Amino acid sequence: MASDFIPIAHLDDLPPGSCKSIETNDLGIALINLDGQIFALDNTCPHAGGPLGEGSIEGEYVVCPWHGWKFHIPTGVCQKNPTPSLNVPCYEVRIVEKSIQVSLPTQPS
Repeated sequence: MASDFIPIAHLDDLPPGSCKSIETNDLGIALINLDGQIFALDNTCPHAGGPLGEGSIEGEYVVCPWHGWKFHIPTGVCQKNPTPSLNVPCYEVRIVEKSIQVSLPTQPS
């Protein structure tokens, strides 16, 4: 499946140790700055739909603000139950002139 990079945030708006919810192209993205490295995960917790981008960061995990489920930031793997259906998708990120760009799957026409 082809993908396209789209700009979704400015690097200055995501300081190290922070996360943010972004809505773009009918998709919610949890944008996370983990010690200066930017990651993008699907924003919806598979447990109850909580917004991961509004959670907190504990080590290499983002913690869902609703019920405390933890997801490994680099891989999207659920700490509580690493069953593939409970993991969240990760998206490729690049920085171009302080613009955070995320590669999202293109929708079939």
